[in-house]
Amino acid sequence: MTRTLAAHPLWMLSGLLVLLLIACQVAEPGYISGNQVGTIIRLAAPLAILAAGQTLVMLTGGIDLSIGFTATAAAYIMAGQSSRGTFVAILIALAVGLIIGLVNGVGIGIFNVQPLIMTLGMGSIVIGILTVRAQSFVTGAPAVPGFVNELATGSLLGDIPKSILLWGGLAAVIILGLKYSGYGRMLYAYGDNPLAVRLAGTRSWQLLLATYALCGVCAAIGGLLLVGLTNAADLGLATSYLLPAVAAVVIGGTSIFGGLGSYSGTIFGALILTVLDSFLTLLDVAQSVRQILYGAIILAMAALYARISRSEAS
Repeated sequence: MTRTLAAHPLWMLSGLLVLLLIACQVAEPGYISGNQVGTIIRLAAPLAILAAGQTLVMLTGGIDLSIGFTATAAAYIMAGQSSRGTFVAILIALAVGLIIGLVNGVGIGIFNVQPLIMTLGMGSIVIGILTVRAQSFVTGAPAVPGFVNELATGSLLGDIPKSILLWGGLAAVIILGLKYSGYGRMLYAYGDNPLAVRLAGTRSWQLLLATYALCGVCAAIGGLLLVGLTNAADLGLATSYLLPAVAAVVIGGTSIFGGLGSYSGTIFGALILTVLDSFLTLLDVAQSVRQILYGAIILAMAALYARISRSEAS
């Protein structure tokens, strides 16, 4: 069985997603409908985009604990700068994500700071600055631009959400990039054996710098979609999304040790967590219990994939 899962991990994830949908249908007859599917995609999009950057980082064997704070900062500053125009506000938000990602990349790639320490510290700095200097980032009344709100909540045809355009485009770029580009191949090679990559003469610091910068930009995009959904920017907007984002990546089959995984799996992970959250809402489960469940899922899936890896090696 483990060999089958190793060869076709998306089968297992698809089966799990179907089982959760059936459970929701049993808990609330009529749950499965076009409108509900659109809602699931709409809610999963910010999480999946946050998890996209985390997937790239974890493929190198690292982790980014600052993504929730980055998403919050980007969304809050975008809302605060909305008086300058939607286009300018979005560019500023993306620049915030890029800068935070670059700082993480410099610390990890050039100064060899452990990723967990670097990103945790950076996240604390970001939210601290944002809290102390919140008013300086506001040029008028903080407001979510109508374009951002419509992108996050609007529909194309029927129940198809507009956010699928952004999410689908980003997913295609990441999936194809990981599979066919030199950057993707180097990402997997570094995660599998960073020492060999360095001995081969590759400047691994450039790879890490680019990866953490991309993670920061993905976090900013996820933050924009999230603030568009809530239509209100606050300093705790995306901080609770860190654990679910890591869980989505781990559920999707990306190894915490690097070198193994795909964004396709992460997409399924985000959808599974979104449906699971919906199921727990139907059962009226407390948020604290959900956090415990997310942690248990991460541990269980990490153990399962570790067993699969050992099975393949033997």
